[in-house]
Amino acid sequence: MSEGDDSALARQLAHFGLSDTEIQTYLAVLENGEAKASTIADATGVSKRYVYSVCEELEDQGFVEVNDHVVPTKIRAKRPEDVIEILSNRLEEIEPALERRFSEATSRPQRFDVIKSRVTVVKRINEYIEESEQRIALSIPHSTLPRVIEGLQDAVERGVFVLLLVTDAQPDPTEFAAYDRPVASAVRSWNVPVPVMLTVDGEFGIVSSSEMMTVANSDERAISLVQERIVPTLFESFLANFWLSADELSVIEAAPLPQTYDSFEHAVFQATLHLREGTAVSACVEATPNEGGADVETVTGRVVETNQGIVDPVTNEFPIEHTLVLETDEGRTTVGGHGAFLEEYAARTVKLEAAD
Repeated sequence: MSEGDDSALARQLAHFGLSDTEIQTYLAVLENGEAKASTIADATGVSKRYVYSVCEELEDQGFVEVNDHVVPTKIRAKRPEDVIEILSNRLEEIEPALERRFSEATSRPQRFDVIKSRVTVVKRINEYIEESEQRIALSIPHSTLPRVIEGLQDAVERGVFVLLLVTDAQPDPTEFAAYDRPVASAVRSWNVPVPVMLTVDGEFGIVSSSEMMTVANSDERAISLVQERIVPTLFESFLANFWLSADELSVIEAAPLPQTYDSFEHAVFQATLHLREGTAVSACVEATPNEGGADVETVTGRVVETNQGIVDPVTNEFPIEHTLVLETDEGRTTVGGHGAFLEEYAARTVKLEAAD
């Protein structure tokens, strides 16, 4: 292949998100068909150890196969028609993102997508995290966590309520204290291969097996969905089946008051933190009564108790129960979130303030 052909191919590969090092490595593998890491290192001018790392990424993206069952390890280029099919599928996979951002759309498309690539799953997770405005719940293997940390940190800085369950490992709590920015509002760990699950704002969701994220060349598939009626159920499943079984690693400090929350669970979480610090908190809640009509009312009172299952010690009677108990001028009343049926009110927004 001529130098001009190499340059044109490199530009095209860059459009698919490959870095300069990945492109040069891939071109070297193509040139050899199959080669040892040392051969590729000589051709690209990088260390053999770095070649292994780059080739693992290329394997995840479907460009090469790494045969580590022989000594020395061999890297083989996949057939061009196979790579073209992968790249075509990748173009098709961006269609949902384009549709979500289309300025003339009046609502988000309600859809399911089957994802075949681990790399695509991670990209979709980061994409949905970037879209978040209110609440994120994520269970993810510890080995995959570095690929989503920056997005989670940005979400926390935007004021998003982030619950992070690290799975398939038992990390030291000091790991999360060492980050320059908080990774989540609360972090738990469970040393079992829990399914990967992401819910964002009751609207976006992703579900896959843990194996898809941890085993090379896995045949497992992930499901991505934009379904406003289903994703909230995934969030409840996350809390009931996984979160409460995990060990608490870290909890963020209480946010300064006053604060207004559209996510009711976030409001209960923050109220709980303030009460445990001994801070007197009042709440002004825009809510609808569960009996007596659908008109929105303003309920104001001092928060005297919370029922919740986010931080230890857990105080709710069942996993999805999250309640603010308020002392109002008319006496005590209870407020739940969207769809609340045990409490007297279902909140739409909650403003927490320091009580007089």
